[in-house]
Amino acid sequence: MTSLKDGNQQREESSSDPRTAELSARLEVVRQRIDVATRTAGRLDLPRLVVVTKFHPAADVRRLVTLGVEDVGENRDQEAASKTAELSGIDVRWHFIGQLQSNKAKSVVKYAASVQSVDRVQLVDALAKAVAREKDATGRSDLDCFIQVSLDDDAGAHRGGATPSDVEMLAEKIEVADGLVLSGLMAVAPLGADPNVAFERLAGISKALCAVHPAATGISAGMSQDLEAAVKFGATHLRIGSDILGSRPAVG
Repeated sequence: MTSLKDGNQQREESSSDPRTAELSARLEVVRQRIDVATRTAGRLDLPRLVVVTKFHPAADVRRLVTLGVEDVGENRDQEAASKTAELSGIDVRWHFIGQLQSNKAKSVVKYAASVQSVDRVQLVDALAKAVAREKDATGRSDLDCFIQVSLDDDAGAHRGGATPSDVEMLAEKIEVADGLVLSGLMAVAPLGADPNVAFERLAGISKALCAVHPAATGISAGMSQDLEAAVKFGATHLRIGSDILGSRPAVG
């Protein structure tokens, strides 16, 4: 438990660190956008903010936690594994949101509370085996799984995801797998498309899923440029990166 003295010290360090001040200001703007979008949609439930920290250093994650961030998203296992190892004692939930190769499942389940990009049977099988192994070794909890569904007309050739017609098959596979929890759906609005149209479609797919799997109410949708549309159509998780962390840091 953080003492009052430690808490005051953290605040003093934050106020004297320009990067923390920058993140705080950006985070506040995004939180206000979420609040306004939630009220505008007539919702009482505030969506969960997942801050996407890909390409940004572990130090930024540490700063974000001092600012009240509880959920962090990563796209690449190599980067995520490195950050989580460096931040092993930090109190934050890690979400894997990128395309995932089956042979990376063993690594991902060592740190991830959820995988939001489940899009094929082979990956479900790999995650189930990896979770079982990790439970035996460390006693980790069940893994939340979101089915990534493609909203593209070309079956996800650009941004990945299962076709809507495959969602129920994958849902059944996850539900019967020990150690996996069917949490809901994840999607990305197609490039150049109206996000309102895309997320309205996603809401319909979610409604059909919940009719068969009532607990699978999660909808992970919305990024910096389209979070308002996602909130309007029921997103429970928002994946926000650049509007909080800024441009990708220079390499070298």
